[in-house]
Parts: sequence; structure tokens; C-alpha cells
Amino acid sequence: MLGYARVSTVDQNLEGQYKQLIEAGCYDVYSDKGRSGATMSRPKLEQCLRALQPGNTLVVTKLDRLGRTVRGLVELLESLNERGVKFRSLTEGIDTTTPSGRLMFNVIASVAEMERELIRERTRAGLAVATGKGGRPPRLQPHDVVEARRLREKEKQTVEAIAKRFKVHRSTIIRALRTDGLAGAAYKAGTRSD
Repeated sequence: MLGYARVSTVDQNLEGQYKQLIEAGCYDVYSDKGRSGATMSRPKLEQCLRALQPGNTLVVTKLDRLGRTVRGLVELLESLNERGVKFRSLTEGIDTTTPSGRLMFNVIASVAEMERELIRERTRAGLAVATGKGGRPPRLQPHDVVEARRLREKEKQTVEAIAKRFKVHRSTIIRALRTDGLAGAAYKAGTRSD
């Protein structure tokens, strides 16, 4: 069993987590100090995940040591499961080496999936309302598109320079220029040329 411990600030102590993980039977404990659970930049967690082999068990003292969002936790646990790695969280009593632990994990995964579906539904509903109201107003007015085309075709300006001039994102200019084939072959192919 491999353990993972994390504290958010360098002032916090990992000792309590180490003790619990060793008592749970972990023979190796990876730890990140001063790393937030909201960020995925946790070098020791990444090292621990690479070290896990099929049949191993990853143990944490609490679920929030791995991450802050249900979605992030579920994705990580599903990834471990696909690799044949078991998981235990000592505080929450989740242990995917047991039938009841797998049930608990599936309940959490189902809640996360329901959350994703609700977000999708709200997004679709919002898009439908926006479309019914005519959608978002275009960032470039028709005369701006004409000018952008002139700058690209006659003055051979880069897409970036044109975007900067109109204070829009490069992709807005590319979309406007693509209709007449002026964005450039590399942009159409999905690679940048200028």
C-alpha cells in the first residue's frame, strides 16, 4: 500500500497524516507540503500515481487530500480503478477493496455524473434562451470584417496584428477571414503560420 499526504501551507505539519498512513499499513508515503488541493501541480502525488501498479492500494487520511472537487476526485478514482489500483480513505471509510467500499465509490461517482448532467442541461437551456434572443452580439461589425479582410489581403498583416487592432481574440479574426479563404492555409489546417 502506498500513502499520500498533503498540507496546504508550509506551516502545517504532515506528522499526523504520516502516523495514520503507517498504522494503516502503508510501506511508502508520498507527501506534498504547501500545495493546494485545488491545483493539480502536486509533484509527489504525480510521482505516487506513477509508482502505483495493478493490485496496489492508494491510501489517504481524508478525501480532500487528493482534491477539492467531487468531479476531480471521481476522475482520479476512476483512473485508478481502470489501472487495477484500489483506494482507501481512512476518515470517510471508503475502501474499494471491499464490496461496501465499491458501493460507496459508485454512489459518489453517480452524484458526480448527475452534477455533470445538470451542468450540461443548464448550459443547453442558457444557449437556447440566448439563441432565442438573437444570441450574443458579434464582436466585429460588418465594416470591421471588411477592414480586417483588407488588412490581411492588401497589407499582408498577420492575424495577430489584426486581432490586436480590433481588440479581439485571434480566433475571432480567423473565423471572419475563413469565409473568404484569407486566414491562411496553415490556420485552416489547424496550425499557425504567423
